[in-house]
Amino acid sequence: MTKNIAIISLGCPKNQVDADVFCHALLKAGHQTVADPAQADVIIVNTCGFIQSAKEEAIENILMACQYKQQNPDLKVIVTGCLAERYKQQIAAEMPEVDAVVGIGSNAALPAIVERVCAAGADRLESYGPKTDMPLGGARVISTPSHYAYLKIAEGCNNRCRYCAIPLIRGPLRSRPLEDCVAEARWLAGEGVRELIVVAQDPTAYGEDWGKPGAVCELLDRLNEIDGIRWIRVLYAYPERITDEFIAAMVRNNKVVPYLDLPIQHCDDRVLKAMNRRGGRKEIEDAITRLRAAIPNLTLRTTLIAGFPGETEEEYAELCDFVKTVRFDRLGCFAYSAEENTPAATMDGQIDEEVKQRRAEHIMEIQADISAAAMAAKVGKTFECICDGVDDETGMYLLRTQADCPEIDGNVLTPADTPLTPGEFYRVTITDSDTYDLYGYVESEEE
Repeated sequence: MTKNIAIISLGCPKNQVDADVFCHALLKAGHQTVADPAQADVIIVNTCGFIQSAKEEAIENILMACQYKQQNPDLKVIVTGCLAERYKQQIAAEMPEVDAVVGIGSNAALPAIVERVCAAGADRLESYGPKTDMPLGGARVISTPSHYAYLKIAEGCNNRCRYCAIPLIRGPLRSRPLEDCVAEARWLAGEGVRELIVVAQDPTAYGEDWGKPGAVCELLDRLNEIDGIRWIRVLYAYPERITDEFIAAMVRNNKVVPYLDLPIQHCDDRVLKAMNRRGGRKEIEDAITRLRAAIPNLTLRTTLIAGFPGETEEEYAELCDFVKTVRFDRLGCFAYSAEENTPAATMDGQIDEEVKQRRAEHIMEIQADISAAAMAAKVGKTFECICDGVDDETGMYLLRTQADCPEIDGNVLTPADTPLTPGEFYRVTITDSDTYDLYGYVESEEE
């Protein structure tokens, strides 16, 4: 029997791709999706469980979904994703309103699970397949705006950073077959996708589990050949894997935009070693120097952790100075979150929550000044931009330059006096800026 299914997907783009795959399977099974949970027969909450704030958001959404049972007692609530994989027993014990808890290894079975929980007299269901049963790809819907899409090229991670729960949740690295990635990218292009965003926990590790490190270079070569794709963006690249070959692949493939997310986490050698990061400050600085020398107008984004166990005031001050010196174009800093069953959670030298938050906020204040100056330097220049649509709050069009990743970075806002088409490219002259956004007017539509 056809069911109306509402899917609430939280967390990272990789998690969203997982939801796109199981959404397609549910549609193929004869169900239909609805945007309003109040209209649903089944609500599936695809959770994130990476850090404390993500876990809290997931729990809030699960409880919200369960509240709809007050109006509709027959409603079924299914929880899947990282939180369901990581906290199986806790969800089962503490949330009796949930009808099914599904680990990531059972995602492919969701159509059958929906059928079972909706059957008359059905008992509560728990399903946890092996992590390796998690589909690496497969037919999917496109839940992003139709002109850009994420291409997930791998699952899991072998880096074993001591603060990170991803290997516990997602398992070891499993690279998706190259031909499979290319085939999906071709399909996405045929569906009207113009910007392809390559994601994995660590795309630069792609192929290492086959004994073929650096396979991401060949993948970029192949993706660059696909008609219809205009921009290719790589999210997450680890400094120690920024080889000359990888940089050369970025340079020779004209569709690969000069943008890279380099999550370094810290700059102090002792802290990096305590985190079990593979390289030190020298490797980080070397990677940045080689990238900036080879790729003109490169936009570098990074992620930092403040307040890692044992981080001294001197090491924190070193991190602040590093941020001021390197001047990343984009930066996010997070207070360290002690995650259960990770080595860092039991380390000596755990830092007070207030101190961690203060340190993270101060680094973001430093970055705000850097970002504001970088944005101001773009005033008077003209950039190729892709239109994402209209901003509901201001009524202005939202566009992005090559330096702006959707849902992460800023926007270019233009007046709505000239009709623009989402997914089309325009040349925009910048007339003003603030800390993270640019403002301008459209010169012409790009051919």
